[in-house]
Amino acid sequence: MKKKVSVSTHNGFLGFVERTGNRLPDPVFIFAFLIGVLLAISLLCEWGGVSAAHPTKLTEDGSAPLVLTAKSLFSAENIQKIWVEMPKTFTHFHPLGYVLVVMLGAGVAERSGLFASGIKSAMRHAPRGLLTPTVALVAMLSNHAADAGYVVVIPLAAIIFAAAGRHPLAGIAAAFAGVSGGFSANFTPGQLDALLFGITEAAVEGAQLESGWTMNIAGNWFFIAALLVIYLPVIWYVTDKVIEPPLGNWVPGEAHKESFGKEDKALTEGQKKGLCRAGLAVLGVALLWLGMTFGPGTPLLNDGPGTEGQAWYVTATPFFKSLVGGFMILFLAAGWCYGSAAGTIKSSDDLVRMMTDSMKDMGYYLVLSFAAAHFVAMFNWSNLGMISAVHGAGAIKSSGLPLPVVLGLIVLFSAVLNLFVGSASAKWALLAPVLV
Repeated sequence: MKKKVSVSTHNGFLGFVERTGNRLPDPVFIFAFLIGVLLAISLLCEWGGVSAAHPTKLTEDGSAPLVLTAKSLFSAENIQKIWVEMPKTFTHFHPLGYVLVVMLGAGVAERSGLFASGIKSAMRHAPRGLLTPTVALVAMLSNHAADAGYVVVIPLAAIIFAAAGRHPLAGIAAAFAGVSGGFSANFTPGQLDALLFGITEAAVEGAQLESGWTMNIAGNWFFIAALLVIYLPVIWYVTDKVIEPPLGNWVPGEAHKESFGKEDKALTEGQKKGLCRAGLAVLGVALLWLGMTFGPGTPLLNDGPGTEGQAWYVTATPFFKSLVGGFMILFLAAGWCYGSAAGTIKSSDDLVRMMTDSMKDMGYYLVLSFAAAHFVAMFNWSNLGMISAVHGAGAIKSSGLPLPVVLGLIVLFSAVLNLFVGSASAKWALLAPVLV
């Protein structure tokens, strides 16, 4: 039996991207390859005496900046670290705990049907004139619901557009742009933020820039919220003015009517009641967290003796650190309340099963984290992360390029990398040790 070969359907640049992407191995093996490259580079850099002055640390007598020298990963010290600290390197990888905790709750919300019903309810009641922005908005917000955006929003958008007398392909385009193009745009932090800020913490810890520094899951909020505001009108305009006019009028055939009728089912009374209960659960969890932050005793606020004069974000550090657990409880409570009303959660056994299934789905992520954790750790052990960052910063400074141009080049490089490495965690694990 002959093995099927993937043939590119595009020519030119798109064909090059497709062919290159098809040849790339799994991200786990990309990290394995990079670790091999790192081993060789660390050896060469140590032989070459590569070094750099630490930007914040001084020598013991405080007379000069601390000089960092490249360390070979083949040294006895680093070989010992690789094998002796292997369990610690894996289990102490910052994103690991954050993502698993959030997914315990998000898995219940997804498997109970809360996300799917919430998406359907939001899209079905959209006014005809605001159909495109509503679909785009729901599509962008659906990235909190893992794959529900692709599974639910895109086909449902086609159905709703057709029901409104508009071409379903325009609905698919708007939904796909929202789900994929606006993958990180949202009003609130979510699972991806928990994953990426953990990698950032690991990079900062490796650079030893500031002892005890931590991020919080809301650290990227201004950016993701701004993306939502920017993407929404762009998707609206492109869908209504560029994509839909050439498609012409939509005249559904009998087969389409029958197919759409099967998919476009109204929510049951149980599902509607479940959405109301889920909303109350979200409100209850939010009030609970506000009470623990600003109420008597303020367990999530450092306002005791000795904290006078501290910046508000320093005082609120416990609150920010608690948000990972807060989102887990929020998703768990909302999913449980929805499922008990909709009939998808009939007992505590169902709840535990959903949480267990969500952990099963994280199996690949655990394997990827093992590879990424060792790449980040070995990059730090060799001192190459800090050395390359110091020399890179010096090169940027000597080039005289304005900061906006530098940031633009970083974005451009990330966009090109995005064509070949789809995983957000894999990309940031590669970039964070240098950029941070």
